[in-house]
Amino acid sequence: MQKRILLTSFDTWLTDQQSNSSDDLLIEVTKLQLIPLDLTFLRLLPVDVQQASSLVIEKINAIQPDYIICCGMAASRTRLSVELAASSGESVLHTNVDLEKLVAEAVAIDISHDCGKFVCEGLYYSVLDYLNESQLPARCIFVHVPVLNGENLSGILADFLLIINNLALSSSC
Repeated sequence: MQKRILLTSFDTWLTDQQSNSSDDLLIEVTKLQLIPLDLTFLRLLPVDVQQASSLVIEKINAIQPDYIICCGMAASRTRLSVELAASSGESVLHTNVDLEKLVAEAVAIDISHDCGKFVCEGLYYSVLDYLNESQLPARCIFVHVPVLNGENLSGILADFLLIINNLALSSSC
C-alpha cells in the first residue's frame, strides 16, 4: 500500500524576501512528478503559528497522511536539518520517526536539537501534540532548509528526496 505524505512550506515573512527556501524546495519536488509517490503539498503557510497549525491539522484530517514533512527556512544553516523535537514552555515533544535510520544514507543532513524559537517550532510542536492527543498513527518530522542556490540545490534536493523515499518505503522509520 502506498504511503500518503503531506509536505508543508511557509510563505515569506520579511518584505525583502523574494521567496522562502522551504517553498522553493517543494517547488523543485513538484517539478519531478514523482508518480509512484502519493504526495500532497500544502504550500505557503502563513508565518503565524495558530493559522499555520490550523491549516495543517485541517489537511491532516482531510487526507489522513501516513507521514507529515513540515519544512521551514533556516537561512543561517548550510545543510538540511531534521529536527528531533519541539518545545512549548516546559513541554518537549519528540518525533517518533527514527531519524538516524531515516538519514543514514544522506550526504549532508544534520539531525538538529534546535528547532528555533520562531513559527517553525510552534508548528512542529502543534502537529506533534495534535497527533499524540488524537492518537493518530501519522508520524511527523520537521526539516529546516537552507537558502538554495545553484551550488547547493542538487545536493539538497537529492537528500530531501532520500527522506521522502525512505518514509515512503519504510515500515520502521
